[in-house]
Amino acid sequence: MKLAFSTLGVPGLPLPEVTALATAHGYHGVELRAHPEEPVHTGLTAEQRADVAAEFKAAGVDILGVAGYARLAAPGDDEPVLTEVRALLDLARDIGAPFVRVFPGGGDEQSAEEADATAARRLGTAAEYATDRGVRILLETHDSHRTGADAMRVLGLVGHRQVGALWDVMHTWLGGEQPVDTFAALSPHLGYVQVKDIASTQDTSPLALGAGVLPLTDVVEVLSRNGWDGWLCWEYEKRWYADAAPLPGLLAPGREHLARLLNDSA
Repeated sequence: MKLAFSTLGVPGLPLPEVTALATAHGYHGVELRAHPEEPVHTGLTAEQRADVAAEFKAAGVDILGVAGYARLAAPGDDEPVLTEVRALLDLARDIGAPFVRVFPGGGDEQSAEEADATAARRLGTAAEYATDRGVRILLETHDSHRTGADAMRVLGLVGHRQVGALWDVMHTWLGGEQPVDTFAALSPHLGYVQVKDIASTQDTSPLALGAGVLPLTDVVEVLSRNGWDGWLCWEYEKRWYADAAPLPGLLAPGREHLARLLNDSA
């Protein structure tokens, strides 16, 4: 498996410093948070997008994906959501990222069936655009659809090769799902896996990998046992927790911890 980290852990950091962190600490790739407060977002010009791609190519670091905030099950009209997804897909194509992350984002005013149908309809429509762009849309296990079983209710309705799943290990754990069951649900559709660690169900502020309660050992074990060889991406949520320790000082120990888990599961 290859290792990456998300720029959610280094909010606003200039890209040359992001790639320097990756190369210095042995990470193969970076997931780029796509937001106007970050160096990479859908408002970039064609020239700026080319510069992003060149920066990572020169550093020998892969752009794993574009982490967008489109909410596919959100109540309301389809077109604003689809416009947002198309913009993310264009950005991903232009900078050379294979994946775009989207959220479920269902609302309390919907039934589960309505949320599933809305997300599936929009993903099915966006899938054709994604095919043309050579980018895959990944629905993250998150918010209204936090387990693998939840996500599969949507993905099973879509059934398109350009639509898959992003396994966020915190949300499936908070949803009470065991890693072996998450993998069984998502494995036909799995794009990559976001790892992290937290103290408890009540305290989800980010911790160093291995310092909390999330079942990272079990996650890596089930992936290894099934011969999965994709990406593990450390999503350290520093942007939402200002008091959390800075990520740069944790990157080397985090890589070492993941390497130990991979070695032990081999």
